[in-house]
Amino acid sequence: MPVQLRDIHGLDPISWWPPATGLWVGLLLAVLLLILLILLVRHLVLYPPGSWRSAARSAVRELQRKRSQLSPKETVSQLSELLRRISMARFGREGLASLTGKEWLEWLQQSDSSGFPWSEKGAILINLPYAPDNQKVEPGEIDELAGATLDLIGSSREDARRQKLRWKVASDV
Repeated sequence: MPVQLRDIHGLDPISWWPPATGLWVGLLLAVLLLILLILLVRHLVLYPPGSWRSAARSAVRELQRKRSQLSPKETVSQLSELLRRISMARFGREGLASLTGKEWLEWLQQSDSSGFPWSEKGAILINLPYAPDNQKVEPGEIDELAGATLDLIGSSREDARRQKLRWKVASDV
């Protein structure tokens, strides 16, 4: 008895839905890469390498990292110096270099758009560097000031000349 051969049948067409697993993985990786690219560009626009903002952020972060090795007095002194340098980079030396004590804290309060109460919580900036070495300070206070300094760096996008004029007019009155 002869064997009956069947005719050759073509393959069924491949459907386009649902996509293969590799396509889903590739799509997910492309979306993640796009998000990372957007975040990187945003960071570089806000803090371009070599700018005072980038240097100031690095300095404050470095101070936060080595805070456990420094005394509270040294940490607050360095943070106070950084705040002065940041403020002068933002608004220039005019009218700022001569500010001390409560006037300095009031100026910080007025020029900080994040609303941090510098007049109240920043008092250790002007008192602690001149206090005795055994003066106790809560670590949370220093961390809060460092965080407010980082916010001050990040939120300083308004025109510096306008701020200088506003402070000069307010101090003349």
